[in-house]
Amino acid sequence: MPNISSTIFLYFLRVSCLVLSFSTFPVFAQVDSNVSDSESLDRNLTGFEALNEAQPLWEFGAGGVALSVANYPASSERNFITLAAPYIVYRGDVFRIGGGHGARAVLLEKSDFEIDLSFGGAFSAESKDNTVRQGMPELEFLFEVGPQLIYKLTDITFDGGGKARLNTQLQTRGVFSTDFNGLDQRGYVIESILSYQQRGVWLENTGLNISFSLTYASEKLQDYFYQVDSSFATNNRDQYDAKGGYLGSELSVGLSFPLADNIRGFFGGSVKFHQGAANIDSPLYEKDITYSLGLGFVWRLYQSETKASW
Repeated sequence: MPNISSTIFLYFLRVSCLVLSFSTFPVFAQVDSNVSDSESLDRNLTGFEALNEAQPLWEFGAGGVALSVANYPASSERNFITLAAPYIVYRGDVFRIGGGHGARAVLLEKSDFEIDLSFGGAFSAESKDNTVRQGMPELEFLFEVGPQLIYKLTDITFDGGGKARLNTQLQTRGVFSTDFNGLDQRGYVIESILSYQQRGVWLENTGLNISFSLTYASEKLQDYFYQVDSSFATNNRDQYDAKGGYLGSELSVGLSFPLADNIRGFFGGSVKFHQGAANIDSPLYEKDITYSLGLGFVWRLYQSETKASW
């Protein structure tokens, strides 16, 4: 999916101010009361607390990120982004923000799997001069919402200290674009993810995250990126009818580490592979391999005395 799938920005997005109005959703969660904090799938191994420490119910602070990403899947044009935003984490039984899986509303949680309603997004991109999209409509901000299944494959304890977790996720999300004056439905995306987190293996409070994902998109979403209508065809850009199917795969790696008390830094990147994509013949398809790089920090200023129940 053309989501903000750089490991760096995902980390920042999960702890930033995506405070969606969850209270508008009539969600009734079934949470297993026997799930301990260390067992919960939502336990983030790369956060502030050590694995033997309870986590605050909420945290508030500030953060910043700088990253370089492709404008859209298989684009040769790049977008450099710097962003500062509030750092917000909430670990409720139903509504949760941050903590490793983004903004979501938990519908069902057991010791080895979770079903939730999750959210995502992507930045806009301009159709600048001297690009393959010159003269075409600009790509707007994208937002995603839909169900997600998270399944724990295994927990790992290392003899020399440290722990790790291997999860798999399956997401199905509707995609919407907006210029903040209106909202358009852009189809849907299906993404399968294999993710690995570890903490304390090399250094006590250093966390590592590695993930690999496969993404499939509906024809309507593929049209948004790769279709060329007759009105936008030129001598150098043939008319093209996009089709739904495979969009690409992505390998992401990120590292988080303490900079000072209540301040954590992070850096990393991702590589996207578009070979075999459904619309490889589109004149808007430029590169088989694209990449994202970024770095940033979060500074926790306040935290609740009340601890999360999970």
